[in-house]
Order: sequence, then C-alpha cells, then structure tokens
Amino acid sequence: MKSITIKGSKRESVGKVATKALRNAGMVPCVIYGGETPIHFSAEEKAFKNLVYTPNVYTASINVDGQKISAILQDIQFHPVTDKILHIDFYQLFDDKEITMNIPVKLTGTSPGVLNGGALRFTNRKLKVKALPVNLPDFVTADISKLKIGNKLFVTSLANDDYTFMHPDNTVIVQVRTSRNATVGEDEEEETEAAAE
Repeated sequence: MKSITIKGSKRESVGKVATKALRNAGMVPCVIYGGETPIHFSAEEKAFKNLVYTPNVYTASINVDGQKISAILQDIQFHPVTDKILHIDFYQLFDDKEITMNIPVKLTGTSPGVLNGGALRFTNRKLKVKALPVNLPDFVTADISKLKIGNKLFVTSLANDDYTFMHPDNTVIVQVRTSRNATVGEDEEEETEAAAE
C-alpha cells in the first residue's frame, strides 16, 4: 500500500486554548494511538490534502521531530460549516500486528449482461479487509466479465491469501439486474431453453 509522508511537530500543551491557537495558525492538532503512550502532534492542514480528499486509501509515514511513525487514519473531524479539518486521530502500525481497513473495490472487465442492456448495481464500493500492514492492498479487484443479467458477484469470489474479508460470505459486491431495455443474449437464450426442456 502506498504511503504519504506527513511532517509534524510535538504539541507541548493539549488544552483548548493551545488547540485553538494551532487552528488559527493553519495547523491541525493530531494524536497517534496504538503505541505505549498517545503521541500528540500538529501539522499544516495542506499536508493532509492527499490523505483525506481522495477515494484511495493510504498509510501515513509521520515524521514527528525526527521520529518516524507508520500509521493509518482512524478518525477525522471537520468543521460543520467551513469543512476545515479540526482534528485527526491516527493508529500506529506494527509489522507483526494485523489491522482492519476499508479498501476500495476496482471493477475490471466488461459484463455481457450490461452489454445486453442490464443495469449494473455496484453495492459495495469499499470492503473491510484485515491483514498485516505489508499485505494491505491499494484496492480489491473484482472481475465482472462473466456477469450476465441476473448474476451476482459475492465477496467469496474475491478471496485472497494475503488478507481476510470481514464480511459474511453472502455479501454481494456487484450485480447485473434486468432493466426495461434489456435483451437476452443468444447463449442465455440457449441456457433458458435447455432449462425449460
């Protein structure tokens, strides 16, 4: 998984007054949990642009006064009116500890059902994945090239040895539903006739 570097500096005081002063100076107060003690730091708001405002998922390499910490974004608070970032919580990564993250799903291939006029319903655009940090994928690939009208693609068909899906086996990722302008392909007609006989 790709990583974004963030340079920050430790926060000496963590009270309301100090936090407000940081925000007024264009800085974002942050905390890293997961280690022996929480690490309080601040960084410029623009440093988080590629981490926050993106559909992709990244780990963060945080440099706090020369100390490098690998972490993932756990929680973020925005201002209700201005949408400015108010606070970010990170969770520290360890090479030997599995973590759970929401990973985007990327569709590949062309569905015969969609070509025949069926409607593609992409119901799960992100999947909860559990893995060691080194095995976390940038995205999960779902091949839709065999989906005909009425077919569904389940999470079980995306199984991978490097990570585990934290979803029930019957979770549908994508399906092709019939629509008013759908036409049945020749091979599907043959299957239907064979079934009728």
